[in-house]
Amino acid sequence: MDAIIQAGIAFALWFQGLGAWLEIPMKGFTFLGSEEFLLLALPVIYWCVDARIGLRMGVILLLNGVVNSVLKLAFFGPRPYWVNPQVKALVSETSFGVPSGHAQMAAGLWGMLASQVRRPWAWGAAIFLILMIGLSRLYLGVHFLHDVLLGWLLGALVLWALLWLWDSTVAWIQTKSTGQQVGLAFLLSSLMLIAGAIAFGAVRNTPLPPEWTTNALAAGAHELPDPVSLNSVITSAATLFGLLAGLAWMQPRGGFDTKGSLNQRALRFVVGLVGVAILWFGLGAVFPRGEELIAYLFRYLRYTLVGGWVSAGGPWVFIRLGLANARRAG
Repeated sequence: MDAIIQAGIAFALWFQGLGAWLEIPMKGFTFLGSEEFLLLALPVIYWCVDARIGLRMGVILLLNGVVNSVLKLAFFGPRPYWVNPQVKALVSETSFGVPSGHAQMAAGLWGMLASQVRRPWAWGAAIFLILMIGLSRLYLGVHFLHDVLLGWLLGALVLWALLWLWDSTVAWIQTKSTGQQVGLAFLLSSLMLIAGAIAFGAVRNTPLPPEWTTNALAAGAHELPDPVSLNSVITSAATLFGLLAGLAWMQPRGGFDTKGSLNQRALRFVVGLVGVAILWFGLGAVFPRGEELIAYLFRYLRYTLVGGWVSAGGPWVFIRLGLANARRAG
């Protein structure tokens, strides 16, 4: 494994040695795989373009989030600038490095979008974005090559599994009552949390090599390694529960139609984003933070509400405000 790490360090130093002119475009590509961008992009698709595609993209994003967070804890892998301070920390990360979350999310999310658009240009654009987002993580010094390769592989596997199982799973779920659908969503979320808790328990008492922090400081990192946490698992598991539970509640009420004028769609996005901001930023400022059980419980509640707002709260408000019409989603 040390040989792989050293080869990764050599590649990172070579890549960064190509010049500082790459920093801005690489940060731009990395932004396209960030949580902030996805929190803006997915509601646009779900509320304003096509709820069916938006739902699939949301589900694959959150499933990949849990898989990635659990495996990060299980692999306990460093980032390049934690190992060698000669690798510049052009952005900083606190979590473990392997597998790359950006690479995994990009493969799943953009691959899902291309699979729904079903046009050669969509697949070409998706492959380009997937490639560049992965390469950006290498240049910025936050991932080894094997981190990115594994992330791409996992993202592709989750995409394949979801596409294979989607229609049969949806058909089965639609035979269940609303209460049963909510219960199944909570069961799925709970299984994710159990997987995360097992991985967390296995490493929570394992000390980090002290040189990781020393090297991160020397590399210019603005955030220090703090990777042993359940927060990312809880975020994805709770948001997925809220998204699916909200959908189960909304479907018997007719769902909602994403069609409408440009002004209606724009107002949906603004109104919806205000709701997300209140729940995400507002409750985040009020609820306790940290690694204690009470903080985890409040985090689960906050992100459940965010997911529920996207799939049910926002659409319900849109219909009441005359910004959308009710229609059973197909």
